[in-house]
Amino acid sequence: MINIAKVTIKGVIVSNDDYEIYQWFGIEAVSPNQVAEQISSANGEALEVDINSGGGDVYAGSEIYTALKEYKGDVTTRIVGVAASAASVAAMGGRKVMISPTAQMMIHNVSSVSRGDYRDHQHESDVIKNYNKSIANAYILKSGLSEAEILDLMDKESWFTAQQALEKGLVDEIMFDNSLKLSASLGASGMLPPEVINRIRNELVKAKNAKNEEQHEPERTPQAPLSLLQRKMNLKGRVLTR
Repeated sequence: MINIAKVTIKGVIVSNDDYEIYQWFGIEAVSPNQVAEQISSANGEALEVDINSGGGDVYAGSEIYTALKEYKGDVTTRIVGVAASAASVAAMGGRKVMISPTAQMMIHNVSSVSRGDYRDHQHESDVIKNYNKSIANAYILKSGLSEAEILDLMDKESWFTAQQALEKGLVDEIMFDNSLKLSASLGASGMLPPEVINRIRNELVKAKNAKNEEQHEPERTPQAPLSLLQRKMNLKGRVLTR
């Protein structure tokens, strides 16, 4: 019997640095380090990677894709809910890609925010157009479609049913389709604004510093309650106030 190790990619795909912030908010998220830890614990066993994510950080998605592709053991990615944006890139990391008949897959262009004059905006436009071609490679290698075909699908923000994804060659199999009767962030990515992440990170740093200071404070000699001191001082004709 073949042992299979489970890996989950669920929630927003975020950078390693931002993962703690999402935890603090109680928002389901996954980072490259978290996925790498799951892969490491598999010890070479076959991996079954369940994906239900609307996407997130494109660089983090690329790192997860690379980690899955370079794993020495067998890797099967399973789209069980949605694999959109960066999560669809990660899904391409499986040697075999499966999709639930009720799931969806989405590919689209990289998005970004820029500031400055027209030159800065033009430069940013060129940068993200170039990165569109980089992530398109994941879909090209899987599907065999041309770069022009994939980039056109990305321009349109293409959503695929299980059957459509199979027809495009983006997945290998539809789950539970034993009879073979089935033929071949999202607009709202769920990612926190950078200013919120920075503010919460600062608060977490303050909290950690305060905790460290408490741990290094010298022990203080216990003092008698103020009310008792007041009684003693009152006996001597003196009054303490708070």
